[in-house]
Amino acid sequence: MTGTGAARLAWAGLVARLVTGGVWILAGGLKITEPDASIAAVRAYQLLPSSLAEAVGIALPAVELVVGLALVLGVVARGAAVVSALLFAAFIVGIASVWARGIEIDCGCFGGGGAKAGAASAYPWEIARDAALLAASLLVAALRRTRLALDSVLFDSTPDDKRAAVTEGAVN
Repeated sequence: MTGTGAARLAWAGLVARLVTGGVWILAGGLKITEPDASIAAVRAYQLLPSSLAEAVGIALPAVELVVGLALVLGVVARGAAVVSALLFAAFIVGIASVWARGIEIDCGCFGGGGAKAGAASAYPWEIARDAALLAASLLVAALRRTRLALDSVLFDSTPDDKRAAVTEGAVN
């Protein structure tokens, strides 16, 4: 890839990282103080046993916040992007599942959740949104680094560090 193409991809990765991370922070932030609503939203999908739905409902907002912060800050961004992609894939499956079973619920993506008449008309848009965010997560996961990420500061060594490592390796 040319230098210009790589630079554009790195900037696109930054946008993907910030948008996806921002969505996770918003979603987790809206739900973290409402554990009962989060549990009810997970239960509404009718995919998990009640005790597991409760655990997921309690943990999910915290996971969303951690993934979002990692993406926005660019700390272990590739790992956070993989987790993000897995979560979006699970949400797409969940929404498609309730749609196929004729269950009408508020997805609970940004708080709320539970039964909601007429919700099925929103399912295609929710799936499309999550598919776009899944694609953005996969882009970030595929890139070694994106612009303005703390990973670059924390984990990239300078050319002087690399030369010192080679010299030390030759001496030992």
